[in-house]
Amino acid sequence: MAGETLDQERVLSTLNADGSRRWLNPKLSKGRWLTRRKVVGYGLIALFVILPHLRINGKPPLLLDIINREFTFVGTTLYPTDTLLLALLLLTIALSVFFFTALFGRIWCGWACPQTVYLELVYRPLERLFTSKHSPFGPAGGPLKFLSYLLLSFLLAHTFLSYFVGTDALRMWIFQSPLNHPLSFLLVIVVTVAMLFDFGYFREQLCIVACPYGRFQSVMLDRDSLIVGYDYTRGEPRGKTKQSAKADSDLSLNVIPDTPRGDCIDCTLCVQTCPTGIDIRDGLQLECVNCTQCIDACDTVMDKIGKPRGLIRYASQRELGGEKRHFFRPRLFVYPAVITILVSVMTVLLVNREPALIRVLRGRGAPFTVLENGRVSNSVQVKIHDRTPDGSTYQLTLVGVEDGQVVSESTEITLAPGEIRTEPMLFCVPPQAFETGRIDVELLVSTDGFETSVPYRMLGPVYRSSRPAEGATDGN
Repeated sequence: MAGETLDQERVLSTLNADGSRRWLNPKLSKGRWLTRRKVVGYGLIALFVILPHLRINGKPPLLLDIINREFTFVGTTLYPTDTLLLALLLLTIALSVFFFTALFGRIWCGWACPQTVYLELVYRPLERLFTSKHSPFGPAGGPLKFLSYLLLSFLLAHTFLSYFVGTDALRMWIFQSPLNHPLSFLLVIVVTVAMLFDFGYFREQLCIVACPYGRFQSVMLDRDSLIVGYDYTRGEPRGKTKQSAKADSDLSLNVIPDTPRGDCIDCTLCVQTCPTGIDIRDGLQLECVNCTQCIDACDTVMDKIGKPRGLIRYASQRELGGEKRHFFRPRLFVYPAVITILVSVMTVLLVNREPALIRVLRGRGAPFTVLENGRVSNSVQVKIHDRTPDGSTYQLTLVGVEDGQVVSESTEITLAPGEIRTEPMLFCVPPQAFETGRIDVELLVSTDGFETSVPYRMLGPVYRSSRPAEGATDGN
């Protein structure tokens, strides 16, 4: 009774009634679901390590170059000027999370989240290897565990850094002094320490206290979403009968006289194996990460006592309540429809995205200047952003007016891939072009396989052929 009272007083599954932390050491429950999670989890770990080394169109599949403000996704690089594309991509990812959560529940938390994958499939196995009761390392197990954590976190920190700087730069930095790249080296140290703190100390607290995803599930889930749940109708009232005691003499539980009882024999293995320390029999809880360990534990017990599996299983709240699950529901059509529209719009924008972005900005100073040769000039700033994979050389020509000219240090501008450059220059035209004090021209920008024109309104004196223009200023 004291244990039950304590559980009722506990605010969090990792917090004791007196405010101290309840340290969890979940028991590993082997079974079909653990095997499946290992296949998925170790596959994701391999993908995380290998992905930065792959190349699509000469670029990594995923690169978040924050310093140069470039985001490479599946071989396509997006820049700050691609604001609409970035917004559509983020919105598509968010809606995809909503869709898969409505369909499969918290499958991300238990099967794909790096916190769960690395903690349950890498760090905890190392802990059991070095510090369990049957560990062959004895007193040396503790230091060896810490050393393995340190080396693993250090390697993962380098892999993490490769997603921001690329493997080519990372490979070069590894063999150089940290003084040549102090910020990157500091980032590796910070990430390493953060991983040691998280996987060695904070652990399940991240899921229970810090991660907001569990709190969002009330919005993203409905009564027909898949969850890991306990069949209350089948399992209650709990208790071990004489019949089940004979079937499993290894479970040391109080034997209850043969009275009508549910299939749950109250062995508490589902609680002992839970990595977040909850009792799945208490219903849907935000701490549940759908890791399926309680399913494997319960299925093993059901096999021993001759009961059918599935007392704890993947099901919807509606099914657990004895009703039929409604698979076809509005949100499962709305989410895919919106996602399809967003992906289609992104595809159209990507296909029609020009390889360069050109802007013509008005320069500072007087709106126009009459040069010594009588021609009228406007000072402008031409901004070119190259978005080609190999860089380009751009030729600039003023069109839309007879005898128009671009005056600059060079009428050809060579840019590296992703480079942004702003060049000052003059647009010069004959004075007779300004019949009304203004004229619309176009800057023609061309390169191999690409040509575009940018409109610009030039200002000048009102031209009168009988006498010099009034108000004109001389300049060089």
